[in-house]
Amino acid sequence: MSLPDPVQYAVPAFVLLVLAEMLVARVRARDRYEPRDTLTSLALGLGSTIAGALSAGAVFALATWLWRFRVFDIGWHWYGFVVAFVADDVCYYWFHRSAHRVRWFWASHVIHHSSQHYNLSTALRQTWTGFVSLNFLFRVPLFLIGFPPAMIFFVTAINLVYQFWIHTELVGRLPRWVEAVMNTPSHHRVHHATNARYLDRNYAGVFVVWDRLFGTFEPERDDDRPRYGIVKNLGSFSLLWAAFHEWVGIARDVRNAPGLAAKWGYIARPPGWSHDGSRDTSATIRARWAATQPDQTAPPPA
Repeated sequence: MSLPDPVQYAVPAFVLLVLAEMLVARVRARDRYEPRDTLTSLALGLGSTIAGALSAGAVFALATWLWRFRVFDIGWHWYGFVVAFVADDVCYYWFHRSAHRVRWFWASHVIHHSSQHYNLSTALRQTWTGFVSLNFLFRVPLFLIGFPPAMIFFVTAINLVYQFWIHTELVGRLPRWVEAVMNTPSHHRVHHATNARYLDRNYAGVFVVWDRLFGTFEPERDDDRPRYGIVKNLGSFSLLWAAFHEWVGIARDVRNAPGLAAKWGYIARPPGWSHDGSRDTSATIRARWAATQPDQTAPPPA
């Protein structure tokens, strides 16, 4: 069964909404958009689209092959799409969590966090190397369970379209029942923040209930406004550096690491890990911050 690509249909709306937000920002907060940063985001989005198109055939072929070994035959019923959407969102949560906790996956995902601005154009700042970092592995269980590949790719695209609108500061907090269940701009601002309180929190795609269930939820606070970017910001608007800087960093660390265990650590341990403990991970940053807060305890690594 052939299904349309929702992202293709959503692109014109993405462009119009970015332009609308830019116009509003010129009146309400001009610093929300920086022209060079926005151009970098748009260029990274275009590159990601091209990279995705080049690898789509291989990923679909692998998914189709895996589907041959499925446990169940899940038909093309409306409720199959609903279950697939929820199941895919759970897989996205674990992919996203791993993308912050395993440096190999982070090398691909860091592109999305590299902007120090938070606006709708940031949503388009996507990876060029998702195929290299093997991101598709997190959806392998869905094909083995029995969801048809075309169904999974369709609901994955819906998930991606949903996540576009939450990249904004123009929307405050929504009604409590919405904030309790759904991923919202408030929750996702936390995820993009570099404040110690917010590091590696709120991995949700669509349903924030996964963060609440698995202990990675953190609410946005008015007394600790999010600061955006990465712990060590890029310092330039170079397109190639934004796309590949963490891969370069991994290569350098692996080359200089003393022994196989350390080399593997620079690939598989969290971003910021070092064999001699000379660098900070998000866990050490959060622990140091928590030690200065009388009402806080350092949470376990997320």
